[in-house]
Amino acid sequence: MKSTGIVRSIDKMGRIVLPMETRKLLNLTEEGSSVEIYIENDMVILKKYAPACIFCNNVDNLVEYHGVKICENCINDMSNKAKEIL
Repeated sequence: MKSTGIVRSIDKMGRIVLPMETRKLLNLTEEGSSVEIYIENDMVILKKYAPACIFCNNVDNLVEYHGVKICENCINDMSNKAKEIL
């Protein structure tokens, strides 16, 4: 993990401002950009959010179905499995 040397304080409402340099580096420059929050031991990790398939975590060729993302490979696999069962 690379240290940036930047320290930010938490405000009264528990918010932290990400420096512009950090937002530009991660291409989080548009309002509404999303980050995922992870906890590992005593660390809070922010990661640029990228929707992924709920089955295999693939981020390419996603289709939304009932509010979840599924990749075309998993759709094809499920279709083939359904044909085997029927």
